[in-house]
Amino acid sequence: MQRQKIIAANWKMNGNLALVDTMTSELNSITFSNNVKVVICPSFVYLSALSVKIANENIKLGAQNFSEHASGAFTGEISADMLNEISASYVIIGHSERRSVFGETDIEIAKKVKVALANNLIPILCIGESEAERVEERTNAVLSKQLQPVIDEIGIESFKDVVIAYEPVWAIGTGKTASPEMAQETHQFIRQFLAKSNAVIAEGVSLLYGGSVNAANSEELFAQADIDGGLIGGASLKVDEFKIICSAAQGS
Repeated sequence: MQRQKIIAANWKMNGNLALVDTMTSELNSITFSNNVKVVICPSFVYLSALSVKIANENIKLGAQNFSEHASGAFTGEISADMLNEISASYVIIGHSERRSVFGETDIEIAKKVKVALANNLIPILCIGESEAERVEERTNAVLSKQLQPVIDEIGIESFKDVVIAYEPVWAIGTGKTASPEMAQETHQFIRQFLAKSNAVIAEGVSLLYGGSVNAANSEELFAQADIDGGLIGGASLKVDEFKIICSAAQGS
């Protein structure tokens, strides 16, 4: 089964209108293979600007977060309907910063995945362990604990419309990265964990690696059997480097 290759750019609280212009201008001119999707996830204030400048059917708009609530007195939040209005296709859910800084729980994240699917948004579900958990050889237990509530909430069959991003917390923005072999081993575990519930669905889920992916290591990472692309942080703010990463996905 040929899985969708996805390169998702998480700009976090970075970027500006100049980057929106430069990034879309450079990416719009690239001919991507049909199996590759590039998802740009800027800060909320730049979503509309990006939406009107995307002119390549392989480039999609994504949000960094959203609320599980449809509307109401939730100051500072963004709803699924709002994302739909500006033609967003993807939404990042459960990023480690949302978990650690903003206190989102596994149960809350599972509910957000369900709401995203109900509103025709493709969730990019982030999971990952801390450095201490890796050292204590608890990686698989942590990932299982993060995945199981989502399986319980939406059912394994719904994972056909879910993207999973494995982001070891110790490798996010630190310059550290898992070796290709280490990343593959963990991605393989994730697929095998899903396969316990449904092997066919598990085989079709796109699994992304995130954790200091850059132009130098992307090709080797994406060549691994169970790595189907990346969730890119810092390198997605550098147009030339991000284009190299996208090219690596084309060749994997």
